[in-house]
Amino acid sequence: MFYVYVLQSKKDKSFYIGFAPNLRERLVKHSKRLVQSTKHLLPMTLIYFESYRSKTDALNREKQLKRFAKGFYSLKRRLRESMLEE
Repeated sequence: MFYVYVLQSKKDKSFYIGFAPNLRERLVKHSKRLVQSTKHLLPMTLIYFESYRSKTDALNREKQLKRFAKGFYSLKRRLRESMLEE
């Protein structure tokens, strides 16, 4: 399986969208400050993930969420209650 996931920083409420073939392993790397783009945002909370059988589908979805504000906005509206309080 391949995963697209969304983390939210407890520090400044910002979001990080990522892709991983092993979600648990990737989350451990985030928490141990081994991911350059999130180590300054820790601690972070997993607020959403999607799983895919196809790596291509997962990478396309990650790209869609990162590049198109409308796609991520739509997801944020669906997750309103899951996000950290602002």
